[in-house]
Parts: sequence; C-alpha cells; structure tokens
Amino acid sequence: MEPEIPVNIGQDLPFYAGVVLLLMIISSFFSAGETALTAASEARLMAAEKDGNARASLVRKILKHKDRMIGAMLLGNNLVNILASAITTSVLIGVFGEAGVVYATIIMTILILIFVEVLPKTYAFHDADRLSMTMAPLIYAVVIIFSPITELIAKIVRTTLKLFGVDLAKTDHGGHLELLRGAIEMHKGPEEETQKQRAMLRSVLELADVTVIDVMIHRKNVAMIDMSDGVEKIVQDILASPYSRMPVWKDNPDNIVGVLHVKWVLRELKAVDNDYSRIDISRIAADPWFIPDSTSLFDQLQAFRARNEHMAFVVDEYGSFEGVVTLEDIIEEIVGDIDDEHDVTMTGVRKLPQGNYLVNGTVTIRDLNREFEWNLPDEYYSTIAGLILHETRRLPEIGQSFSFFGFRFDIVRRQRNQITLIRVTPPTTGG
Repeated sequence: MEPEIPVNIGQDLPFYAGVVLLLMIISSFFSAGETALTAASEARLMAAEKDGNARASLVRKILKHKDRMIGAMLLGNNLVNILASAITTSVLIGVFGEAGVVYATIIMTILILIFVEVLPKTYAFHDADRLSMTMAPLIYAVVIIFSPITELIAKIVRTTLKLFGVDLAKTDHGGHLELLRGAIEMHKGPEEETQKQRAMLRSVLELADVTVIDVMIHRKNVAMIDMSDGVEKIVQDILASPYSRMPVWKDNPDNIVGVLHVKWVLRELKAVDNDYSRIDISRIAADPWFIPDSTSLFDQLQAFRARNEHMAFVVDEYGSFEGVVTLEDIIEEIVGDIDDEHDVTMTGVRKLPQGNYLVNGTVTIRDLNREFEWNLPDEYYSTIAGLILHETRRLPEIGQSFSFFGFRFDIVRRQRNQITLIRVTPPTTGG
C-alpha cells in the first residue's frame, strides 16, 4: 500500500525543492571558491596585481591567511550541505515514512557528489586564476563574517595537532627556489629548444651556488703579456690576439701587474704617431683586480656592474694566481657560449656516430651537464679529467676504461700527467 502524502507537504514540495536547490547552488559556490583560490597561480596573480588589477590584489590578500579562507569555505559548505540534507530527509520522511531516510541519503549523496563537489571543483581547477578573481569579493565577505568562528576552529586544530607533536609554525613548506626549480623541470616543448631554455633558467637560479673557480679560464690557458718584452712586440702580440683585454706580468707569470685594453693601445699609438719608443706600457695599463676563488658568480656579477669592469684575476687562499674570470664568462654561464667574429671556436666536445662523445679533459662538468642534460657531480672537481682523477684515485693509462654514475669513460690521450682526451659513453647509449 502506497503511503499517503500529507496535504501540507504535498503543497509545499516545490518550495522545499527550491530551497534545497538554492542551498546546493550556495554550496557549489563554496566548493568552487575554495578550489579556485588554492589552485590559483600566485605568480600570475602577482603580475596582474602589478598591472593594477584590484581583484588580483584582493585574492592575494585573502591567500595571506589561507587557513582562515579554507576554514570559512568549509564552514559555509558544511552548514549548507547539512541544512539541505536535513530538509530533504524531513520532507521524504513525511512522504515515505522511515524509508525516507534511506532515500534522502542516496539522493543527497549523488546530488552533492556530482553537482556540489566534483563539477564545481573540476571547473574551478581548470580556470582557477579567472574564477578566483571573479569570486574574490564575495569570498572576502564570507571570510570576514565567519572570522570569529574560523579563528576558534584554527586554535582548536593547532592545539590538537600539537598534542600529536605537529607544530604548524615550524612546518617547512619549501622555498620559492624549490618551486621555481620544479616549474623549470616541468617546462615542456620542442626538445632542443626546451632543453636550452631549461638550461638557461637553471643557470640563473644557480648563480649564487657556483663560484668563479668553476667558470674561470685557467692560468695555463690565459694569454698574457710579458712586461720585459719590447714595446713593439707587446703591441704586435696585443693586435694579433683575439682578446680585447690582456693581463700583463713582470718577472714571473704569477706577478700580475696590470691589464691592457686594445683600445688603449690603439689610442696611444695614434697619440705618438706610431712611434713605439714613446709608449709606456706601465702607464696605460690598468691596475689588476684580484678576487678570491670562493666568490660566487652572483656576487661577482654585481661587483662587475658596480666597478664597471669586465675582468678579474682569481687567487687562492695563499694569494697565488689561479686564472681569469670575465663578465662574458658569467653571461655565458647563463645563456651558453657566445662566439663573436674574433673568438676561436673550440668547444672541446665532438659527438661520434655511435652516440658517444670525444671530450677534451679541460671541458667542465657544468658545461656538459648543461649542454646534454647529464647529471654528473661537480662538487669536488670542475673538469671531466678532474672527475676521473678523483674517482680513480690514480693517474689512468691510455686505453683504460672506467664506469662512474652510469657513464663509461675511456682514456684516449694523455700528455705527461694530464688527461687530455676522453671518450664518454652516456647511459642512454649503453656501454
């Protein structure tokens, strides 16, 4: 026998259905708002705020107290959902008796799951930035209204977590650099182009962690001028050099006494009508600038800008000359090799048909990692030859092979005690 529907309930069914529908729309607002604000990109919001977008500014203001926002959204969501479920249960009990509880549970679970939770949250997640700015004024008002209750809830939550040894104030959420590094690794696109972009972005973030000794030109590879040479020979050496600046030493190569710029030499030649005997090299040479080998690239870049200089001499803790670092070296660390019409192009790496590489011993690990996206460590050495010496703890012979970090290294050439050429087989090409 079908249960008889009370007249008053039957007449009020459209009203109750409208109320439940309205409550579900309000609950959808809370669900979408919570998801939109938590998924919104802070970087894009900050950029929009700088462009004068007041809504973006309001969203960032709300997110400064994210716990209050989440508390207000959850509080409003639960209040509305419980009220809608209670009304539905009451109406269906009046219609179907005790079986109405089961019907109400099934109906409200399906409606809330699909139309209040999954649908609005999915939409908000895929359009978080725009939706968060659209909803920001209403959400801000809700946060203000519910703030006394959410503050109490937050205190209860913190106190409860502390009982279990969890202190939210000491929780490490990771720094912005880690977030940026993660975003860089997620960058997708055409393989070669994307690889270069990732390498450049990584290099910018690592400037503070890399020291000048990792990118400097080693002293044995530095083209220098001997002050004891005749002026004519010095001028000829400068003009024949591919470099615009050259160090000047006196008595011994460790005793750097100045830096000569090609422009200064040409200007002096013109002033003395090409009479070499009237040129005083010590007068036109600039004073050398010495820096410790522990200086970071970020600090050195700032120092170059502050001093309006392009070259510095790297010395160790005992003051011994180790090499030269230039502004171009630091810029190349970010953007990769920059070759002009005077550069002598010699990368020191040649790819073989088999998929492995012939690498000069002086090529740095950082350059290889950046160029080929390898992950060879460079904490205790800077060059590929240094890696082999460090790992083998001896001077290898020509023809010997070693395997480290998934790579195979074959010694191809050695000059006295220096490894000059290595065949490197990366993991992807086998061994």
